[in-house]
Amino acid sequence: MNKLIEEIKPFIVMEVLEKASEMEKMGINVIHLEVGEPDFDIPEAVKTESTRAISAGHTHYTHSLGNLQLRETIAKQYQKQYGVIAKPGNIIVTSGSSPSILLVLSALIEPGDEVIISNPGYACYGTFIKYVHGKVVDVPVYPQNGFQYSPQAIKEKITDRTKSIIINSPMNPTGNLLSPEVMEEIARLGPHIISDEIYQGLVYDGTPHSILEFADKAFVINGFSKAYAMTGLRLGYCICPDEFIRPIQKLQQNLFICAPSVSQQCGIVALNECDTDLERMKQTYNSRRIYMIDRLKQMGFSIPAEPTGAFYIFVDCRHLSDDSYKLAFDILEKAHVGVTPGIDFGSNGEGFLRFSYANSIENIEEGLNRFEKYIAITR
Repeated sequence: MNKLIEEIKPFIVMEVLEKASEMEKMGINVIHLEVGEPDFDIPEAVKTESTRAISAGHTHYTHSLGNLQLRETIAKQYQKQYGVIAKPGNIIVTSGSSPSILLVLSALIEPGDEVIISNPGYACYGTFIKYVHGKVVDVPVYPQNGFQYSPQAIKEKITDRTKSIIINSPMNPTGNLLSPEVMEEIARLGPHIISDEIYQGLVYDGTPHSILEFADKAFVINGFSKAYAMTGLRLGYCICPDEFIRPIQKLQQNLFICAPSVSQQCGIVALNECDTDLERMKQTYNSRRIYMIDRLKQMGFSIPAEPTGAFYIFVDCRHLSDDSYKLAFDILEKAHVGVTPGIDFGSNGEGFLRFSYANSIENIEEGLNRFEKYIAITR
């Protein structure tokens, strides 16, 4: 067995989901507030296009960089939304955003190079970095500061081996946004920036910004899973500096060949025809967000960073337990509610739980009712 694989930690939210699925097979009703997957169906126009694309024979390999029309559409989207120039030739379409992260880090990192990430932050960043033999450098972010990245704290961690800084706005697990001023300061620090913008389509308060507004030495990671509820279609992309296009293209050719051809056709339709669907989903998420924040506060919980994007709330549960892993599985076993332990996102997430509002308002209400009863019984 490869020792590197043995050292990789499990993605705990998936462990919670899998345990919940086992319980459901036994006839137990579980409310899912753990998983970051939209509960909406894909837009009707995307459904129609998926059938049309198959009937029209769009079922073969595409160019390894991706369907040119899709790349042109993505470029227009970034120019329209952020006022930046993203040339189609600098866009690589991938099978979801995770392969984009892997490809970028594989092209960028030599063994022993350092990559800076926030703690807490998205659980899988560290795994990707270790997989390409890089070194993870944590920058703690704290509840008293709303879990905001500090450019000064990042600067203090930069060494001559630092190759990249990963940012994520809106952020998983907190749902907060980086301000344009902070993004600009981070861009000036020197290393390449990898900006995970997968939740950019889901912002309810404030204005999302792309790293491309502030930096040329930057990679953008994005996709269709979250904003367009297209998780199973596995469609993402990265926008890269000129000198990395050919190296990443070669990796794509060898590792993945290309992204799914039918999904690429669907991506074109999603960007061109589904603004109304996106707005409808955003409004629904926002209603759920407001309800969940209010309800959790009424239950006495502190939310250091009230989310303004994505579909997560990071809740301080340190008064219940200092072991979020044990707490999450206890809630699942006794209350039949799935939540994600904060330790999944780094040591600075310990004592917190992540609640997802990517579920119906009825299920959210029922899940919080069960959670409230659990608290009353266990106190």
